[in-house]
Amino acid sequence: MPKQQRMVRLEQRGQLAAMQQLEGKSDEELEAETRYKAAAQAILGYRAAERYDAKAARAHFQKALAAARGAQERAGIRKMADASLALAERRADDLKRATERLGVEAPTSRQLRSLRFIGLIAPPASAGIMARVRGILIAVALVVAILAIGFGIVYGIGNLVGSLSVDLAIFYGFLLVLIVVGVAAFYGRRRQKRAQAKRAEDIATRSR
Repeated sequence: MPKQQRMVRLEQRGQLAAMQQLEGKSDEELEAETRYKAAAQAILGYRAAERYDAKAARAHFQKALAAARGAQERAGIRKMADASLALAERRADDLKRATERLGVEAPTSRQLRSLRFIGLIAPPASAGIMARVRGILIAVALVVAILAIGFGIVYGIGNLVGSLSVDLAIFYGFLLVLIVVGVAAFYGRRRQKRAQAKRAEDIATRSR
């Protein structure tokens, strides 16, 4: 095997092996990374996808592909980009297929349903104005429904134990909704971070 070809293969393995090591670095440190630029930009692309920022994710993966050396490394980055962009653009079915092509654990049915719902209330920029208007209307209707449920629970309990004015029922119903949403968001975010960390580790391992 020619010496230059051996050096390219060693560099490919080094880029991909560095991905897990680079995951602990901040975005600023990854932007400044020069030795393992392909791996650093791929991680930045995945992080942007987690924020549902498809434009930034695509730009980072383009930089990662430009910095990649060899067909094998570019193929691994493309697979990671496909999965990440599917997540960023809320394309649940494409995300499932992309993760399967990567050979990692696909999102659960509940996670895919959540992604589809997010796509309804917060569609990507490419979805068009009608999709955005629909998302706003769905979000407003959902907020009204949740507040109505909170009011109904508080008002019903209040009338069972004694008299409770409508004004107080509205206030305590709103407070109940805030508490429930806050607790659900806290534990949901923790589960999401664990799942994302595991998926990122699986992607990096599979891309080697």
